[in-house]
Amino acid sequence: MPAEAPAALLIQFARAPLAGQVKTRMIPTLSATEACDLHCALVRWTARQLVASGVGPVQLAVTSDAQHPLFQDCLAYGVGEVLLQRGADLGERMFHALSDALACYERVILVGSDCPGLDGPYLTQAVTALDQAPLVLGPAQDGGYVLIGARRIARELFEGIDWGTDHVYQQTVSLLAALGWNWQSLPEKVDIDRPEDLPQWHALVQQGG
Repeated sequence: MPAEAPAALLIQFARAPLAGQVKTRMIPTLSATEACDLHCALVRWTARQLVASGVGPVQLAVTSDAQHPLFQDCLAYGVGEVLLQRGADLGERMFHALSDALACYERVILVGSDCPGLDGPYLTQAVTALDQAPLVLGPAQDGGYVLIGARRIARELFEGIDWGTDHVYQQTVSLLAALGWNWQSLPEKVDIDRPEDLPQWHALVQQGG
């Protein structure tokens, strides 16, 4: 008998770990090197969470240097492959990743590497939501979103978005309304992006996950 199809393909987006270019909103509370170390820790944490969820295969899509030791660590955790993102801005890169993956998988869930709350139950909620609608969003407390899942996708959903601001989620919701799409929303989660987010991260680390 054929193997059962995975619930979804999981795609993790991650930036190359370059000090001074990642987690910049943490500086000067953290030094550039400490902020980069935090970025690396969150990338590893997220990769482990996605693999452990058992929802489906995991791809890591990175901005550059796919052979970097950080990304090779993720392969050791069970990530299936490391790919390079393609596109001029974040929206274009997300659209291409989702569109390419939907050519091969019925459901695709794309997440960043900033939200340690992306655990198995939350990812399973996203898959369930995709049974009810062609698109699901996981809103972030800072006004962005931590997860986008899709059974179909449109380039328009990623155009004219003020990426990196607190308008991202609402702008995306407005675009969904303009397109007339049915969609689902998940519970809000916290990204570890700002100094005031650090206590939540430290508490998770102390609990050992």
